[in-house]
Amino acid sequence: MGSEGERGPALGGCDPPALRRDCQHRIFVNRSLALEKIKCFGFDMDYTLAMYKSPAYEELCFRLLLEHLVSIGYPHEILAYNYDPTFPTRGLVFDALYGNLLKVDSHGNLLVCAHGFRFLRGAEILHYYPNKFIQRDDMKRFHILNTLFNLTETHLYACLVDFFSNCPRYVSCDTGYRHGNLFMSFRSMFQDVREAMDQVHLSGCLKEKTLENVEKYVVKDPRVPLLLSRMREVGKVFLATNSDYNYTDAIMSYLFDFSNGDKQTGTPPRPWRSYFDLIVVDTRKPLFFAEGTVLRQVNTDTGKLRIGTYTGPLQHCAVYSGGSSDLVCDLLGVKGKDILYVGDHIFGDILKSKKRQGWRTFLVVPELAHELQVWTEKSELFEELRSLDLFLAELYQHLDSGSSERPDISSIKRRIQKVTHEMDMCYGKMGSLFRCGSRQTLFASQLMRYADLYAASFLNFLYYPFSYLFRAPSVLMAHESTVEHGPVDAGEGSTALELQLDQHSQQVLGLPQDSSGEEEEDGEA
Repeated sequence: MGSEGERGPALGGCDPPALRRDCQHRIFVNRSLALEKIKCFGFDMDYTLAMYKSPAYEELCFRLLLEHLVSIGYPHEILAYNYDPTFPTRGLVFDALYGNLLKVDSHGNLLVCAHGFRFLRGAEILHYYPNKFIQRDDMKRFHILNTLFNLTETHLYACLVDFFSNCPRYVSCDTGYRHGNLFMSFRSMFQDVREAMDQVHLSGCLKEKTLENVEKYVVKDPRVPLLLSRMREVGKVFLATNSDYNYTDAIMSYLFDFSNGDKQTGTPPRPWRSYFDLIVVDTRKPLFFAEGTVLRQVNTDTGKLRIGTYTGPLQHCAVYSGGSSDLVCDLLGVKGKDILYVGDHIFGDILKSKKRQGWRTFLVVPELAHELQVWTEKSELFEELRSLDLFLAELYQHLDSGSSERPDISSIKRRIQKVTHEMDMCYGKMGSLFRCGSRQTLFASQLMRYADLYAASFLNFLYYPFSYLFRAPSVLMAHESTVEHGPVDAGEGSTALELQLDQHSQQVLGLPQDSSGEEEEDGEA
């Protein structure tokens, strides 16, 4: 049965460290999953099977975006900006009314606010957001930047706001910039960047530049064909990507091209299509998980689509275009919970496949490697936060509603803010992907809700047998985690608060697991 972060602490306990895998090899669990019950493994391609090298790939995309904006009339001076990988993080929200980049929690409470590269504080934040809160369901105003492709877009918004705010030719207004009789709103800026993103991807210029120097931009790992070979021994494997066939064929051929086989793993050379039972390109996710599009067959010799809707049985090594998740299930002869789908897009891959099809889900989070490094190397900061929490508890321990004493906690609050900021800066200028101090981000809450499993790479499956039971941690409510079952002797045990904080610090990323409504029968095996 699974253990370690795979299965977290059981009601206040935790697995012995000796039983845990190396943290960089681990798969983390939000909902229990018996791997032996999975009959089919599905994969996205971009940022999942094909990992792009960071920051080289983002720098390429950023440069193409800048060039496109200049071509439609933006000042040439913006070409002086360079992509800074330490600034953006996923999960930020762009406010198209005021041009701010926001880091929020799952309820819309503000955690961080930046205008360009300037971080707003106190009164400045209250000027824009009187309650330090946003209505996330206002999708016309607030745009969530959740994907790895959004990293360059996020940085570009900051660059443009920084440029126009500091350029003497433009007058800054709350909702945009004025230049003579012309007014450019942040909303129009957002639309221009979105259109530039679409142009860079749909025109093929990003793909063309990538393939011109594929070794520079794409990670090639001999473990990819090894793992897929092992997966095909225990189930079916399919690929569902939004990319077109020609690009997919070029990238996958590169990933699987070990002309003499792989000497380390002993994998013989094979065509990349032979690793999959079903290959679907041009899927147009998330539409793929709803009504989908017409399923057509691809002529793999020319890359062109065959005329008419494909209605026949599944053909080995054939490639299809379009279709839907329902058609995938029909062609492969599997149903929702038989499938474990692996992707990097919290919305397009994970949320939609979970909510609309009931597929089991695995989210690839490449940033997790860095997050774990900071979590382990900066343990003294987390320990200091824990100590400050305990000190606060001690100050109020003997006070009740009849007490007139009011402890002065201002210095403790300032210290908590300082330590929290120092922790955040260890991750990057926008802080951790998952949290701001003790508060979880919107991205963290979405990951917990929709991803059954998550890891830095799908290759971490190599370190688990296919009979493995990934067991989710027991989730304690506040009254359960702070009240003991029986009296604890002060000389032998910890206080309830200490037990709670110990449990919190033992979670590898401090992310409590969400078992609401989906504790599988697997979990009770």
